[in-house]
Amino acid sequence: MEKKKYFNGTGRRKTSVARVRLLPGEGAVIINGKPLEELFPHPDQRRTILQALLVTDNLGKYSAMIKVAGGGISGQTGAISHGIARALVAANESFKTSLRQYGLLTRDPRVKERMKPGLKRARKAPQYTKR
Repeated sequence: MEKKKYFNGTGRRKTSVARVRLLPGEGAVIINGKPLEELFPHPDQRRTILQALLVTDNLGKYSAMIKVAGGGISGQTGAISHGIARALVAANESFKTSLRQYGLLTRDPRVKERMKPGLKRARKAPQYTKR
């Protein structure tokens, strides 16, 4: 049986979907054909994305090729983090307990609430007039 050359993981958050492919490598993270630092310049965003690799101590051991679509910056960072965590579990089942402890394998179910009829937004009602 031949050993797999890469590991897949799909991450979701809000309306964003990230397809992650982990390859054994030097630690390069390419998102939609661009390096991580170019798309996500803020250090907090990069920390969120790489959190799963930091927890499992695999930061320089895997390279990641990521395709992400939909949503905004916050949703995309969460989706990428979720996808990396799932790909790490596919690579090595023993990472599951530590990733679960940090809540990285749980899909965040919070999404935007739908608009209701007769209201201005999801919950804001028009101002009440007595006369």
